[in-house]
Order: sequence, then C-alpha cells, then structure tokens
Amino acid sequence: MLLVLALAALLWGLGWALGTPRGPRLLMVALLFAAVLLVQLALPDGHPLREATGGSAALWLLIGGFAVLALGYASVIRALRRRAQAAEPGATTGAAPQPGGSFTETELDRYARHIVLREIGGPGQKKLKQAKVLVIGAGGLGAPVLQYLAAAGVGTIGVIDEDVVDNANLQRQVIHRDADIGKPKVFSAEAAMLAQNPHVTVRPYNRRLSEDIAADLFADYDVVLDGTDNFETRYLANRTAVALGKPLISGALSQWEGQVSLFDPARGGPCYKCIFPEAPAPGLAPSCAVAGVVGPLPGVVGSMMAVEAVKLITGAGAVLRGELLIYDALYGETRRITLKPRADCPVCGGLHPA
Repeated sequence: MLLVLALAALLWGLGWALGTPRGPRLLMVALLFAAVLLVQLALPDGHPLREATGGSAALWLLIGGFAVLALGYASVIRALRRRAQAAEPGATTGAAPQPGGSFTETELDRYARHIVLREIGGPGQKKLKQAKVLVIGAGGLGAPVLQYLAAAGVGTIGVIDEDVVDNANLQRQVIHRDADIGKPKVFSAEAAMLAQNPHVTVRPYNRRLSEDIAADLFADYDVVLDGTDNFETRYLANRTAVALGKPLISGALSQWEGQVSLFDPARGGPCYKCIFPEAPAPGLAPSCAVAGVVGPLPGVVGSMMAVEAVKLITGAGAVLRGELLIYDALYGETRRITLKPRADCPVCGGLHPA
C-alpha cells in the first residue's frame, strides 16, 4: 500500500515540476487508483501483486470515497466563490466595485452556507452586505436579532436603546455578559457583534427613540426592527416607518408567548395601528418585569425577526406581511393569523383603497 501511495505522490510531484495542469495530474492519479483496484478485484487472495498493493479492495474503495468527498467539497467551495464574485459590480465589466460590494476570502468562507442556498446565493449575500438595518432595543428581542444580523453579514446595523445592562437582564439578554453590568446596552451589544463579525459596521445610539429624531434616523435605514417593550415607542416607530415607507418588523413577548409580524402598508400590508388601534389599559399587558418571561423565549422570537429581515432583504421565500405568527412556548404550538389593513386607520388609511 505504501508503494502505491509513494507512486501516486511521485506522479503528482513530477507533474507539478513539469508544469502539468491540475486536471491531467488528477487523471494520472485516478488511473493509478483504477489499476490498483482492478488488481485487487481480479487477482485471487494471497497473490503477491495483490498483497503488495494493500491486499484488500475494501480499503481502496474507502480511500477513494474519501478522495471523492474531498474533491467534491473543494469544487463546491470554488463554485460558491465564483458565484459570489460574479455578483459583484465590475466583475465582468472591469469597473471598480461599489463600496461594500466585494467579499474577502474570509467572508466568502464565512457566508458559504448562505451562498449555497438557492434562495440567497451570492447576489443575496451581496444584498445583505449592502443593507442598512435599524434595531430598536438591545434587550430580550434585540439581543438575538443583533447577534444573528451581524452573523448573517448585514453590512450596517444601527441599534438604539437608552438602558444600561442590569443583572436581571442576563437571564434572557444573551448578547450581554456579567462583566457588562452597568454598561450602556448599545455599547455592550456593539462589542459582542464586532467580536463575532468584524466585517460589519455597527452604529450605536445611546438614547431613547423620540419624535424629534425618529424621522432622520429611520431615513438612513432600509428596514426597521422593533423589539421594544412599551407601546409609546411602538406607535412612534410605526408612524415614522409608515411616513417614510419603511418596512417594520415587530416582535412582542409575554410570559410564554411571542408574536412576530411585518408591518408594511407601502406594499399592501397593514400597519401596527391597524391591528392594535389603542394601547391596552394599564395592567392588561404587563411588562416582563411584572409578568415574567421564560428565558429562551426572546431568543426564539428574536431569531424569527432576524429570519424575516434576511428574507425581506434577499427576496427569499414569503415574509410575514399581512400575517401575525404567534408562538406558544408552553405548549409548543404556532398559529398564523391573517391581518388586513383598515381603510379608516389614522396612520396608513390613505395608502389603501377604500
């Protein structure tokens, strides 16, 4: 067996020294493998030539299988790289790529599992890199949203929150660490995101979303994700997103249940106020601090929000526009409810035909 492996290495080395292309060198090694396999299958047990070449066909079949898998994996990686590079501006025209339009070798390897997906591919990953996403809140829902958007390669991620990390947050807000207690959440989240993926840009806004800054802030982003825990901010985010025609992905939590929807009246769906025209009376929708929330639930719902953002940016699948997805963690159930815009909605009613 060692003799055969040495002969294969010699053929490969001679081919390389003579400048023979990789394809013919692989063919020579494959022919050698086929000859050895034929010897193992054709000659009887104990034959000197068969013993000299390993003595077992099964062993060579196993080696051949591993070699085919390795070559197949390498071919897939090369194809993914070509596919991603072909999607870059200037790849075929010779023009200079636009900012954020090219990928490093590290990025291509990092996002390979995205690029191999038919629904995303190289063009979709490029859209993610060029996208600008704003996340309102760096708490329970914001934590998984921010982590997964950064990991997915969204090029610019803004995060606005005025809170600081508290010990009671760490039961569910997994982007923060014990050492971050007392630090503004946006800076704690920024550090975690850049530690995970230094190829993205994070813009932290250490303040509360307010009427005087909302329009200017939203205007600089393509998609807004709302992970806040108060209705005042939710209604403000909704009004601003509707006014600017920005899609708003909204998530909410309560004890064991969460919900996700995409509010996008500019493209035919309802807005948040269509579905929730008034904030509930005090006590009917208590905060997590009052009612409690199971720790992994924000991770589930926040991850759903991140998936919706990836789908929306890349055009993959069907987003939750005009639908509310409700997840009941206590009983492991999900429900989908169809949502329709209201013509008399004071926020988006003028966008829909009567």
